[in-house]
Amino acid sequence: MGLIQANVTHLLLDIEGTTSSIRFVTETMFPFVRQQIDDFVDAKRNDASALLVFDQVRAEAKRLGFTAAQQADPAIELRAAVLFLMDRDAKVTGLKKLQGMIWEAGFLSGTLVAHVYPEVPDALHRWKALGKDLRIYSSGSIAAQKLFFGHTIAGNLLPLFSAHYDTTIGGKKDVESYKRILEDIRRPPHDVMFISDSVEELEAAANAGLQVALSRRDENPTLPTHRFPEIRSFDEIELL
Repeated sequence: MGLIQANVTHLLLDIEGTTSSIRFVTETMFPFVRQQIDDFVDAKRNDASALLVFDQVRAEAKRLGFTAAQQADPAIELRAAVLFLMDRDAKVTGLKKLQGMIWEAGFLSGTLVAHVYPEVPDALHRWKALGKDLRIYSSGSIAAQKLFFGHTIAGNLLPLFSAHYDTTIGGKKDVESYKRILEDIRRPPHDVMFISDSVEELEAAANAGLQVALSRRDENPTLPTHRFPEIRSFDEIELL
């Protein structure tokens, strides 16, 4: 650990455990979905776009082993499918879309205000002032990411980011996902640094040629042995 110097043009950032507390997601955002799912489904029962997401969630849950009770009410079945996927921390697109739709109401009403680590806003502004391109790659939907950074305890940070990626581009532990992101960025791999708290994600990014750094926040889970440089704060990164 200590100061990491990186000569890059682009920063690709994870959210949970990297820019923001895992606890906020697990102890505030996920419980909010569980609390609001019934009212949300009832309110959206005639919303065509929401119904498509509901069907996607049902299909994802079924694919992972969920079995609905016979003659179950569709709303009850959907709630059970959502909880089934959430209990398994399933990184599936339909669930992420549905969570994002529920979080939207929370953020827009002010009920939810996203956490970011104390040094993160200043670091993002500093990097942006240096001309660096900042992007997010998270398992949460792009819509949820934008809501998150648009409503943080440090205010609206969304304008600092030029692009967002989610599981529609591929899983975060898959090398091909980072290759697709590089195709979108149109820069060689060594021009991009990915920062995450996940060793498996960093392995995939490094294998795609990206520079990487591991975020080791005090609250993060114990990590396996790895080969990556570590930071405990964005202040430990010096961009050249």
